[in-house]
Amino acid sequence: MNNEKPMVLACIDGSGLSEAVCDYAAWIAQRVNVPLKLINTIDHHPETAATSDLSGNLGVDSREHLLEDITDFEYRKSKLRIQQGKEILQNAKERVIKGGISNPQTSLQHGSLIESLVELEREIRVLVIGARGKIHEDKSDQIGAKLEAMIRSLHLPILVAYEEFKTPKTIMIAYDGGEAAEKAVDMVANSPLYKGLVCHLVCVSNKDNADVVLGKAADKLRNAGGIEIITASLRGKAEHELCDYQVKQNIDMTIMGAFSHTRLHDLLLGSFTVKMLFNTKRPLLLLR
Repeated sequence: MNNEKPMVLACIDGSGLSEAVCDYAAWIAQRVNVPLKLINTIDHHPETAATSDLSGNLGVDSREHLLEDITDFEYRKSKLRIQQGKEILQNAKERVIKGGISNPQTSLQHGSLIESLVELEREIRVLVIGARGKIHEDKSDQIGAKLEAMIRSLHLPILVAYEEFKTPKTIMIAYDGGEAAEKAVDMVANSPLYKGLVCHLVCVSNKDNADVVLGKAADKLRNAGGIEIITASLRGKAEHELCDYQVKQNIDMTIMGAFSHTRLHDLLLGSFTVKMLFNTKRPLLLLR
């Protein structure tokens, strides 16, 4: 039986956000006193379609030589990816050690990132990942192509980093009275991660009982102690109001439930989680 503490897992790919991912992961690991692991994944995709198209128009001998050349090229490319992955992990390890982590683990994985994370899920307390990888790192209006699928595939807290690290002093819980929102309140109330911070409990609703709903959640947080609570009741489109509030109140991190509706609901009405992923510029801690 594995008695080790669940770890903070940081997914890095050498993109511009990798440093922020390392820093947020180190901050969490130190605050909750759990191990930190850095992971880089190499997804090897041989270009079989291109090989088939090229070799189909050649004679047998030429085709064999071409296939040998392509195989050799793919082998050398894989070796280069492995070398780059090791360098990325080493640089990240040095960074988190400077940030106060005494014994970070590293892992170079081969294959699909999502499959690797699903296999590790039971060992993870919090996953930290950048909003964009190397492909989209210069496009601040986009998110990683696989980010939504990854979040849907896992059932654990996921911190999505958008910008360089800033030590969180203020957090916001996007609260709607639902099961995921209650889970967020319980987590903040009971975790050492949030002690000493200012917590904004914010509800965006067109219903008149929003203040009553907020009051019960605020009482739970106050009774836990160690957290300053500020409540706010807003009206309008939730993703716009919350993102505006983030900026106006200088919120360092937002905590919210993720994908609490069915895929059919999200398909017909749009996913609130995806809208927040696209609209926010501040770190999002998503709870499944």
